[in-house]
Amino acid sequence: MDHSPIIAVRNLSKQYRSYKKQPGFAGALKGLIHRESELTDAAKNVSFTVEEGELVGFLGPNGAGKTTTLKMLAGLLYPTSGEAKVLGYTPWERADGYRRQFALLLGQKNQLWWDLPARESLELNSKIYGIEPRKFERIVSDMTELLAVKDKLNVMVRELSLGERMKMELIAALLHEPKVLFLDEPTIGLDVISQKTVREFLKRHNTQHKTTILLTSHYMADIQELCERVIIIDRGTISFDGKLSDVIDRFADFKLVTIQCSPNTQSETADLTRFGEVIERGPGGIKLRVKRDRVIAVCKDLLDQLPVTDIDIQEVPIEDIIRQIFVR
Repeated sequence: MDHSPIIAVRNLSKQYRSYKKQPGFAGALKGLIHRESELTDAAKNVSFTVEEGELVGFLGPNGAGKTTTLKMLAGLLYPTSGEAKVLGYTPWERADGYRRQFALLLGQKNQLWWDLPARESLELNSKIYGIEPRKFERIVSDMTELLAVKDKLNVMVRELSLGERMKMELIAALLHEPKVLFLDEPTIGLDVISQKTVREFLKRHNTQHKTTILLTSHYMADIQELCERVIIIDRGTISFDGKLSDVIDRFADFKLVTIQCSPNTQSETADLTRFGEVIERGPGGIKLRVKRDRVIAVCKDLLDQLPVTDIDIQEVPIEDIIRQIFVR
């Protein structure tokens, strides 16, 4: 029995050539004779595999190469070098058999017809993919109910709110029940309730259909709720590939300790730097960043030396951890 991964990427690279122009009319004339150019690596020797049914977070700052990689895996871009197999196909060969088994959803791009009701765009997609009418009705009914947009099917796409439109875009992407789903910022710009609805829908769909999903997002709530594994890419190169919990263990070597003290004490002016880094200080309490292996000892010392009325220990928010990784 074949246990090859659903997505296999090896040394995938994409370079863009950009031309420089000197300022002014003289610069324009000079450019006609000799143009200076430079190569930029949008993706550089990217390698990873994704197994069937995995939901993997693909993280990185703007310009890191996330969208470029997804577009290569969707066959929209040809790589400069390297190779990739998705469902056994080379994506940029654009075989019909492959295109019928994957979907790409770009959070900032429209695939629905702007001046048509959402239902008509979905019906057009169903004809393209040869979906039987009864099956189409069942899928649309189920998905619109789960995403709470059943009453919006006959509304012009341009009249839908951003959240409603994104939910319809998601339905359009999943209409043909793809085995692989590439999601690029699916919750960008959505309100908190819509984000939560989309996340719950994706989690349920992944569990029920074993759809393999590669997800990019700047919202760490998306990653925390959906992904056990993350791939971190920066400047076109993968810097981490593993469990989300390992990211926290590896890069969050400290915790946040907040103490409240009795009023009218000297705690607000006391020197606490020996316990850890003081990051907040005020009437509401004192917050310290303390090395993970010193937390218990520091808490004991604080309780012994200060009139502490309350103490709270928290993990560092994951968005702060990811931000630190990018800075490094």
